[in-house]
Amino acid sequence: MLLPNKVKHRRVRKGRIKGPATSGNTIAFGQYALQATDSAKVTSRQIESARQAMTRYIKRGGKIWIRIFPHTPITRKPLGLKMGGGKGSPEFFVAKVRPGTVLFEMQGVSEEVAREAMRLAAHKLSVKTKFISREAGE
Repeated sequence: MLLPNKVKHRRVRKGRIKGPATSGNTIAFGQYALQATDSAKVTSRQIESARQAMTRYIKRGGKIWIRIFPHTPITRKPLGLKMGGGKGSPEFFVAKVRPGTVLFEMQGVSEEVAREAMRLAAHKLSVKTKFISREAGE
């Protein structure tokens, strides 16, 4: 699972995921990509599960790039605790995904194989996605 080695702040505020992605919204490395169409928080477990699904389907044939990283800690308080007593301890990490963010990229396989692998990966994620490919002219 992806986890940050060190974080500047142990606990962070919730915040909002507003507007479209201004960076990380184009294909940079591969030929095919999976792009988010709405905003969500994607956990490190979901990212790892999607990566495994893609890798298994392409039988380690092509190359996969993970374009998101879970930096943001999410806190939880123990079950059955009364109100108050401060913020809970960090439980897991998420990547805040905005619409248009490229999540995964792939290269070295045919379009049909890439499309199916990305479809399997999309089922593991909590964000709506679409399959995109790089134009021949680029």
